[in-house]
Amino acid sequence: MIVALGLFQGFTALDAIGPYQVFTTVPNVEVVLCAAEKDTVADDHGLLRLQVDKTFAELPRPDVLVVPGGPASLTLAKENAPIVEWVREAHPHTTWTTSVCTGAHILAAAGVLAGLPAATHWNFHKELAEYGAQPTDQRVVLGDRIATGAGSSAGIDLALTLVAELVAPEVAQGIQLALEYDPQPPFDSGTPSKVEQPLVEAVSFMMGAFEKDYLERAGRS
Repeated sequence: MIVALGLFQGFTALDAIGPYQVFTTVPNVEVVLCAAEKDTVADDHGLLRLQVDKTFAELPRPDVLVVPGGPASLTLAKENAPIVEWVREAHPHTTWTTSVCTGAHILAAAGVLAGLPAATHWNFHKELAEYGAQPTDQRVVLGDRIATGAGSSAGIDLALTLVAELVAPEVAQGIQLALEYDPQPPFDSGTPSKVEQPLVEAVSFMMGAFEKDYLERAGRS
């Protein structure tokens, strides 16, 4: 089984690394990093750099396709970038087509989420709805061969859910135990419904500013 993790310049590290860590633990699963070109792909802070040795063209029919989010993802979706075309062409042949965080916008731009409920980061529900998807507050949404996860940390939940579907619940439980994935955060502030509105507005502003700054640094503004 091939799990293809589709990357791009400016991806968010946790979106990709969470599923990567889970899937690389599954027996008989080959995890492959791919991008539009063979290159070193940097995360949205420019600190984590991953060497990509496979192109989208070399992985036209992965069994599982995973698209992370990042500040560049909304722009890539609007531009119909190569990763969008890859999703569009690969989806009819996948067992699961999936995304984490704003990676859902790339799936939506590829026509995969039209009329369907989908998860993405809470701050970008409006943009996802513009593609005809139906944003939800669920952490993981499973559909017919399509799975979407909410904000970055939901990528771990997404991957564990898919392992249960693809292999067995016991295998997913074993991986969760091996990773000691037992979240006990210091604050119960993981969704907008759990905090005061001023904090929601402040975080939304900071995320928008970070996206704008990244696009300017990348020359995409």
